[in-house]
Amino acid sequence: MGTIEQINVTPVQKHQFLLGKLIPFWVIGMVIFTIGLFGIAWPVYGIVPAGNLLLLYGYLSVYLVGILGLGLLISTYADTQQQAMSVAFFFMMIFILMSGLFTPIDSMPRWAYIIARSSPVTYFIEVMRMIVLKGNSFEHIWRHFLIMAGFAVCLNGWAIVNYRKTN
Repeated sequence: MGTIEQINVTPVQKHQFLLGKLIPFWVIGMVIFTIGLFGIAWPVYGIVPAGNLLLLYGYLSVYLVGILGLGLLISTYADTQQQAMSVAFFFMMIFILMSGLFTPIDSMPRWAYIIARSSPVTYFIEVMRMIVLKGNSFEHIWRHFLIMAGFAVCLNGWAIVNYRKTN
């Protein structure tokens, strides 16, 4: 409890500090997904996942690390909380609208298709459809796993490198 200046003078290393910021939100994301799947999708809409739940949660775990890495990266560049929230909102709106959730990305213009393919949300939507609706196994989504792991490593690594312990 306190200010960021108090954390900056502690002997905590950069990666430990960022892990401390990442893990609670990762747990919250897992809980919210579980509530959405078993508390809403299943009883209200009758959507029963056709695929393996462990595979679904495994991919979700990697996805959350990647998307939270983007949040950490944004926070390392932002000077204020309001600035970080505005930038994150900007990226999330683009990611969601261009993810293929509402319109198929194959029908987008080439420039929009390239932007959609550079979004982690696009791959998450595809994997959700593949596992929940089609019942696909790991052999069908391993490329998506590698891509999402790449997002996670790059974004979190960039956040660690960019984080400055002093103001």
